[in-house]
Amino acid sequence: MNPRPAGHALVEALIAQGVDTAFGVPGESYLAVLDGFHELRDRIRFIACRQEGGAAFMAEAQGKLSGRPGICFVTRGPGAANAAIGLHTAFQDSTPLILFVGQVAGEQRDREAFQEVDYRQLFGPGTLGMAKWVAEVQSADRLPEYVARAFHTACQGRPGPVVLALPEDMLAQATAAPVLPRATPALAWPAPAALCDLRAMLLAAQRPLVIAGGSGWDAEAADALQRFAENWQLPVACGFRFQDTFDNRHPLYAGDVGIGINPKLAARVRDADLIVALGVRLGEMTTGGYTLLQAPRPVQRLVHVHAGAEELGRVYAADLLLQASMACAAKALETLAVPHDVPWRDWARAAHADYQANHVAPPVEPLDLAVVMQIVQRLAPADTVYTNGAGNFSGWLHRYVRYPGLQHHGRTQLACTNGAMGYGLPAAVAAALLQPQRTVVNVAGDGDFLMTGQELATATGYGAGRGAGKLVSLVVDNGSYGTIRMHQERAYPGRVSGSELFNPDFVALARAYGWLAHRVEDTAAFEPAFAAALAADRPTLIHLKLDPDVITSRTTLGAIREAALRRAAS
Repeated sequence: MNPRPAGHALVEALIAQGVDTAFGVPGESYLAVLDGFHELRDRIRFIACRQEGGAAFMAEAQGKLSGRPGICFVTRGPGAANAAIGLHTAFQDSTPLILFVGQVAGEQRDREAFQEVDYRQLFGPGTLGMAKWVAEVQSADRLPEYVARAFHTACQGRPGPVVLALPEDMLAQATAAPVLPRATPALAWPAPAALCDLRAMLLAAQRPLVIAGGSGWDAEAADALQRFAENWQLPVACGFRFQDTFDNRHPLYAGDVGIGINPKLAARVRDADLIVALGVRLGEMTTGGYTLLQAPRPVQRLVHVHAGAEELGRVYAADLLLQASMACAAKALETLAVPHDVPWRDWARAAHADYQANHVAPPVEPLDLAVVMQIVQRLAPADTVYTNGAGNFSGWLHRYVRYPGLQHHGRTQLACTNGAMGYGLPAAVAAALLQPQRTVVNVAGDGDFLMTGQELATATGYGAGRGAGKLVSLVVDNGSYGTIRMHQERAYPGRVSGSELFNPDFVALARAYGWLAHRVEDTAAFEPAFAAALAADRPTLIHLKLDPDVITSRTTLGAIREAALRRAAS
């Protein structure tokens, strides 16, 4: 291969891995890579974002949508620090991602040169770090080797993020090193003996429940999961913010296990005598703060199937641990021989009936977010991608939107399990750019939205939402950091500090970025505004003005405060 700058070789290596889009914020530390993007612009594009946090969120969404590593480039020091939020999201969400960080020149290392950081220390790998692997490439000739290893590491076992630091002088050096073949992750099948043990545990159960989620699923695996559930008539719940793992319209669907869980589903998890956890991390959100499943030894019998060996037994002493890739595990489970009948049919029917009943809520005036979400689902195409960041506003989205299983349209839910504010808008922009034929709906809170609201400019600049698919952002404005205000009222009723927000005119702000925009203050005004957004030739922001007292989909601030005062008085 003819010599070329290592920065060009890096872009060639990305193309060889099937990458056609990279996100980032440009920096002088990796000019040679930017020149490579220019040289190969007919085969790959670089999306210049407005802040590194937004760029990293976009790459994380890319990883969720594709199942392959999302790609993000940032410059050294402050750029890398800004990108840390997306890296942490990818780590906790088990999303494959590669963060390329420009680094100071090798001859300047260890002098605290301008913006110099030791990325191995900053992002240090480990079970509680922010990356699966962190490395610095010293040799131009070894750059393709590092890139190939980064792809393998990001995809194999429990998927996650990798960081490669790129010294500026190395990227300018010439190399004739060839790029390496596309990385294909090794897949692990569950041991046959363990499958026999699982079948025996199912046969002994009276009230089993499957909790499915996590990353690593594909359409075939989701189909296999559905057949496994149908064969055994098993009720299936989805882990926190992985609601598109199992078709929510299916009569065996029981709901989502996470923040704002249906109280009846929470009781069902506690009452189950067998939990089969497929692909989910049994972390704080999916276990109700380690109470739905008592740590470290649950009352229920527990089977945990996960691709990462380090995740098995991390918290819970399960009755059966199976290390397996989700693409293989579900296919293996559907082969289990089914008995003539099972004793839990009524249990499964009741679980779905509880889920259905959870869609009925008392009316709220003047703006009812339950009705808003139901209108969105009714009018939006079936393959719509829904995104959100962190905040109480997301409770309405999670409760009232029914996600199709990913075997139908791929991922339809892009949401962060690590509770990162600001995720939803960049994720929506990325989805609209990567899959322009699909409609994308972002639901954001007012505090959440302004964390990354400048990425409206990225959407406008690159034409997101101008094709067959539409891009719509719903901004729920209650004038506060609502989640914090809720916790304040529970712990310190009536003593509010630091949770008030002073918001801009969101309609004027969106229009300044080239978006269409509408303000909605009552339920009746929402449907025409959303219908207009779906017919528009540009992205649209809809500003939803919510009564501050309407704090969750289940209660009000006033009710929380009164309950806290009663507790204090008793």
